[in-house]
Amino acid sequence: QVQLVEFGGGSVQAGGSLRLSCTASGLTFSSYDMAWFRQAPGNEREFVAWISGSDGVTAYLDSVKDRFTISKFNGENTVFLRLDSLRTEDTGVYYCAASGGGIYNRAASYAYWGQGTQVTVSS
Repeated sequence: QVQLVEFGGGSVQAGGSLRLSCTASGLTFSSYDMAWFRQAPGNEREFVAWISGSDGVTAYLDSVKDRFTISKFNGENTVFLRLDSLRTEDTGVYYCAASGGGIYNRAASYAYWGQGTQVTVSS
């Protein structure tokens, strides 16, 4: 049974930082592309960042480039998302997801999802 469990959400002021982590079990972690999505109240789930399982190539939503960093540690089946220079519009529930392939910024490409962790940024 595949499980993804996120940690690290919280409440910060604008300009602050957070580090999210997501630990996977029940799958061959290095064979999966991993991503972070987020969802704000009343909005659809939105792609944030992606890291390739095969070679570590990354991609980001334009509005988070140079502020967020995705990374992973295969030895611990964990993917991280470092969030710096946070803005109020970054508020939402952040989900990690695992995919065996497909269009990296489409939620439909991901078979497995975590339960989400709340990030709240205040002004």
